[in-house]
Amino acid sequence: MAKDPTFSSGDFVVYPTHGVGKILGVEEQTIAGDTLELFVIDFEQDRMKLRVPVEKAKISGLRRLSSRDRLKTAMSTLKSAPRVKRTMWSRRAQEYEAKINSGDPVSIAEVVRDLFRNSDQQEQSYSERQIYQSALDRLAREFAAVDKMSEEKAAQKLESVLSTPTPTPTP
Repeated sequence: MAKDPTFSSGDFVVYPTHGVGKILGVEEQTIAGDTLELFVIDFEQDRMKLRVPVEKAKISGLRRLSSRDRLKTAMSTLKSAPRVKRTMWSRRAQEYEAKINSGDPVSIAEVVRDLFRNSDQQEQSYSERQIYQSALDRLAREFAAVDKMSEEKAAQKLESVLSTPTPTPTP
């Protein structure tokens, strides 16, 4: 079996269902008579601290920030044409939530791309805007942590990519 990932205090990590957090350290707690080592992760944007057992870190999906290459792939996904599905909104919403909670930046970029609306397009429903904003925030946090910029600046960068028309190939 692969060795569990090791993280140090101050490392930025991604927990699939919560996004980017910062390792505060490792603490020991006794739960039901067993002593566990736990990573303490701070999710500042959500004002939340999460404790993940060190031995369960890998199977819980806790990972380091994405590589620049992986984020380039996510950026390329944003630039590609949206995939419009004609299925019921409730089904698409479940698929979008699953992609966001996967923690994979490319999957999250697909959600952002598919739900993005330019000012000249039809208005989004409330739930579409909620899911779009959730995906954009999650993706922007990872870009911000990797590129060492503010989340706001990262979100603006991502939305500028989305609102730039992609050139149509000429025959």
